[in-house]
Amino acid sequence: MSFQDWKRIFEEKTEELHGDSWSIEFDDSIEPENPAHNWYQYIRGAFARFTCSKCKRTWPSKRVLVVFDFQLQERTKTGTVKARRFRQNCKRCQEAKMEEPQFELENIEVLLDKLVERIRMRCYRENLGQNNRGFRPVGISEGPHESSHCEACQKGICRKSE
Repeated sequence: MSFQDWKRIFEEKTEELHGDSWSIEFDDSIEPENPAHNWYQYIRGAFARFTCSKCKRTWPSKRVLVVFDFQLQERTKTGTVKARRFRQNCKRCQEAKMEEPQFELENIEVLLDKLVERIRMRCYRENLGQNNRGFRPVGISEGPHESSHCEACQKGICRKSE
């Protein structure tokens, strides 16, 4: 799914959020466990697929991390979300580049639902209780997690054991 899909879904989910205007952007400079001053951070794992740009091999992964940094500017009634999707590379190709994850539409919906819940709790102090909507696996993800091919593992924040 393209950035435009993420943006469209996010805008739909935030259009009635206390009258504030929210936007989302991808930002690969986000550092996990280190949000900027006055920003909140939410880290979530989801199911996604990858495709090697060299050999075209595809593989599924159960724990693709997405880090969201978010902030509400109360004075201007605008909120900003920055998202970083962690990548993986092909275990078969030499010097394979890190590939972007490909999320199913339903899994983007779940990720953004969970993010909006977090925004409502952090920025608007709402008590939402528990929502256990899960992710839909796409394909079969078998075998061990390949830490040497996981960008999140290389950054020391992979949550493969969750």
